[in-house]
Amino acid sequence: MAPRKNFRNQAKKEVKPAAVVNKNGVKVEASVAASSGGFSGTKIFTWFMVLALLGVWSSVAVVWFDLVDYDNVIAERAKEFRFNFSEVLQGKLSAYDADGDGDFDVEDAKVLLGLKERPVSVSLREAKEESAVKEPVDGSQNTDVESEIQAAVSLPPILDDFIPDDSRDDATHPYEDENDAIDTKGELVEKAQPQQTLEESKQYNNQPGSPETKETVQLRYNAEAESVPEPEADVEPEVESVPEPEADVEPEVEADVEPEVESVPELEAKFVPELKENAEDHPKDQLKEKAKKKKPKLLNKFEKTIKTEIDAAEKLRKKGKVEEAVRAFETLVLQYPQSPRCRYGKALAEDGLAEKMLSNDMLQKAIGTYKEASELPNATPDLIKATLKKRAERQQFLGRMRGALATLEKLVQIFPEDMALKNDLGVAHLLIGDNNSAKRVYEEVLATAPSDGFAKVHYGFILKSENKIAESIPFLRDGLESGDPGTDDGRFYFHLGDALQRMGDDSAYKWYERGHQRGHFASVWQRSLYNVDGLKAQPWWTPKDTGYMDLVKTLERNWRIIRDEAQSVMDKTTGLFVPEEENLREKGEWGQFTLWQQGKKAGESCRSVPKTCGLLERYPEATGCKRGQIKFSVMQPGTHVWPHTGPTNCRLRMHLGLVIPKTGCKIRCTNDTRAWEEGKVLIFDDSFEHEVWQDADSYRLIFIVDVWHPELTQYQRQTLSPI
Repeated sequence: MAPRKNFRNQAKKEVKPAAVVNKNGVKVEASVAASSGGFSGTKIFTWFMVLALLGVWSSVAVVWFDLVDYDNVIAERAKEFRFNFSEVLQGKLSAYDADGDGDFDVEDAKVLLGLKERPVSVSLREAKEESAVKEPVDGSQNTDVESEIQAAVSLPPILDDFIPDDSRDDATHPYEDENDAIDTKGELVEKAQPQQTLEESKQYNNQPGSPETKETVQLRYNAEAESVPEPEADVEPEVESVPEPEADVEPEVEADVEPEVESVPELEAKFVPELKENAEDHPKDQLKEKAKKKKPKLLNKFEKTIKTEIDAAEKLRKKGKVEEAVRAFETLVLQYPQSPRCRYGKALAEDGLAEKMLSNDMLQKAIGTYKEASELPNATPDLIKATLKKRAERQQFLGRMRGALATLEKLVQIFPEDMALKNDLGVAHLLIGDNNSAKRVYEEVLATAPSDGFAKVHYGFILKSENKIAESIPFLRDGLESGDPGTDDGRFYFHLGDALQRMGDDSAYKWYERGHQRGHFASVWQRSLYNVDGLKAQPWWTPKDTGYMDLVKTLERNWRIIRDEAQSVMDKTTGLFVPEEENLREKGEWGQFTLWQQGKKAGESCRSVPKTCGLLERYPEATGCKRGQIKFSVMQPGTHVWPHTGPTNCRLRMHLGLVIPKTGCKIRCTNDTRAWEEGKVLIFDDSFEHEVWQDADSYRLIFIVDVWHPELTQYQRQTLSPI
């Protein structure tokens, strides 16, 4: 057997005497040179003194330079560090390299035993490794034309670090920024398709919330840019991740730390300075001081005894190792079937796995597990709240709106004093189009908490949808000025400005400017909410600008055929023309007859005007425009259309003049006013503010054809959601 290595022996190794040079210039060992001269009494005394001094300095070195027998010390503590001491001798502990030199040695032992601080460079390296994001997803994205891959739900980001549950009963550390309300930025579906992937299910209602649509009574939560990139040939489209919840673990903060300032949610960092700069003219729009809250207690008394096991499984999930996390929590659930926290952890892990697999079935399984966790006995109130909130969010994500509503109603019954939950319940009612119930909920909230900004903006939104313009303004304005979470949304700036415009108040543009500064609008004039970034933006276009010269020529060459068919179906007794129902008219009569809507042909309508529809069939830029319409529009004398903007920058609007009175009819887009001509096409971008007057003596008839913005790629045209 090889002799045993010993750090101590290495430290005390005998020093070899230095070589000396003899008279012939040859090096010899000092001991040899000394022996050649014999040992005189003086030399013996000298050697005695040298040895004595060496003994003294060795003792000093042991104390001063901390020369200890690390061999024995490590042997005594090896069990504590869970490695075998024989591995130390064989140099197999590179994993315990604490000082970054590539091996395990005395200096590493000092660090492990707490006798020396870890080098800063190594700490930084490990911190970087510790904060690594979860493993990349190799899933492919379906690019089939029929699959509607939607822009992702904007939920809070995944925490990269892991802070275990606090097992203390009296934990009173303040939260990090916690959003109790359901995220108000996300695309949701009314009805989930069983065969869709998780990514494909990220849809919102068919008609997004904008003044251009008749269902303005409903909120459509995702006004952020919907930029769908053109994938490279060998690169799969990037799938946006559905982040995991933060409610289960909150970073621990020292008790004496001052509470942090809570930032306005969904507000880009670059806009925070603007809030401060506008303090004088926007006094209430300051960031609020965050009140201290108790940290959520997710562990019951029994679960505190298995906290280490729960933390280990939870850490896997936080590191993105969701398959391993699911297996770990399944094992815990088998061992401790009555543990709500284990079941909740399993649901979170399944949720993460569903995102990674893009599986609706797996997400549905997670939703079921959330329910199981909330119904187990001995679940803490905080765990019940976190679990049911997460369940409601995921139900909404899958389009199970009524299921989410039921979950939130249960939450409100359990926690009737929690205004944030009531606010979420109001949103759930809005998402199914039940404005009356939502209105009652927000009235209850404001009766209890009259300064609740979230309730105010939503209540004002509902009042405006009821055409109670003047009444809606103070609620929308006060809610926005509050800076409360969930209020900094483009819709509320949009509708406040619109309400002020309709009341003749020029301060509307001040609010549009603030919405633009916060990134909700491309400009004060261009206020569409469903956008693709980077598209050319100008109010008026020429046929050459669009690249759709052939379509324009076809329309202008056949305008009389189109006019005659339109006039043949204008008889009021047929009921084909229906009144405009988008609440855009100040006064007058405005009727429309639709042939294509959201890229879908209205077969019955086309049978009434077959020649017109036949002319358009070969122009997919128009008939396939899922964010537009093709329709006839007739406007009677005395009609005025309020200034308004369309919902998206992804389309351009063509107006073909069919019957145009000589005077009194005009359209303004931004600050440029024009008039129609019979047989000629006007093209403008209706995402810019525009306004219409009909002050002639007879009706005005035009043909409206929406086309894709010419800079959109074929992939974007296939995958953008309908509007």
